Parts: sequence; C-alpha cells; structure tokens
Amino acid sequence: MWIIIGAIVGVFVLVLVIIVGLYNTLVRKRIDADNAWSQIDVQLKRRYDLIPNLLETVKGYAAHEKETLEGVIRARNQAVQVSSDAMHAAQKADAENVLTQALGRLFALSEAYPDLKANQNFAQLQEELTSTENKIGFSRQHFNDTVARYEEARQTFPSSIIAGVFNFDKREYFELEAGSTERDAPKVSFS
Repeated sequence: MWIIIGAIVGVFVLVLVIIVGLYNTLVRKRIDADNAWSQIDVQLKRRYDLIPNLLETVKGYAAHEKETLEGVIRARNQAVQVSSDAMHAAQKADAENVLTQALGRLFALSEAYPDLKANQNFAQLQEELTSTENKIGFSRQHFNDTVARYEEARQTFPSSIIAGVFNFDKREYFELEAGSTERDAPKVSFS
C-alpha cells in the first residue's frame, strides 16, 4: 500500500518538476524576447531624437520644401505613438517603414541644395542617423531570433500545453513589407 502511495507521489512530483521546468523555460524565452524588443526601442528612440535636429538643419536651406519636412514630422510622430511593446511589433514595423521612407525623401533634398550637402552639422547628423539605422537593423535581427526561439518553445509539445494553460501569447516578428524598398540598404551618402 505504501509503495503504491509512494509511487503516485513520486509520479506527481516528477510531473510537477517537468511542468515547472517547462514554465520557467517559456518565461526565460519571453523575457529574452522582451529584452530584445527593448534594444530595438532604445535605437528607435535615439532615431526619434536625431530627427528634430536634422529637420532644423534642413529648414534653413530648404524652407520651401515644407511638404517634405511636414511628412517627416508626421511619420516620426506616428512612429512614436505606436505601442512600444513586443506584442505590437508588426504595427511598429509598419510605422517605422513609413518613417524611413520619409527620411529618404528628406535626404534626397540635399542633392538639390549643395550648401546643405556641405553643411557640417547636416553631415554629422546624417552619419549618426546612419549608425543608428545600422544598430536598428542588428537589433531587429536579434529580436526576430529571440522571437523564433520563444515561438519554437511555445509551440512544441509538451511546452505548448503549458503555454496554452498559462497564456503565453504569440509574438510577432519585426518584419518589413514584402516588396518594400526597405529591403534595400538606405542610400544616405552625399559625397
């Protein structure tokens, strides 16, 4: 009789240890994905901070290009307003795509304004923005890798049972639009 009770308790403890282990694995992977998202968010905030300085520099040279400047401001404000959490990565990616396109139009203005192109402040801001864009790219890649590991753990058996019971929600990848010019490296060199 005691052997049967001991066996039942032993099986119960073993199942409990497995459940706790799977739960903790999912939690760690979710935290990794959240951390990777925060790294993207840091770079995006840096990008947002650089844009007003860039716009002020351009305004003095291209005052009649009001539509382009306002387009960048609108795109920046929209990107800032989109939720800054990993659960809304797809919406954030869409807003960032619009902002990148607006910045591309802004940088294209420099071709029409040789004085702007030669401006040291503009060149420095452009270089900082290019560096930030590279960091965003690496952060996106790292985020998508961590989301893939999280999703793999969340969807494989027996973790999928634990994920369902404890509401481990699906995470979206930070993806660019299919066929978008975003997949091309940005051309921001003014030499």
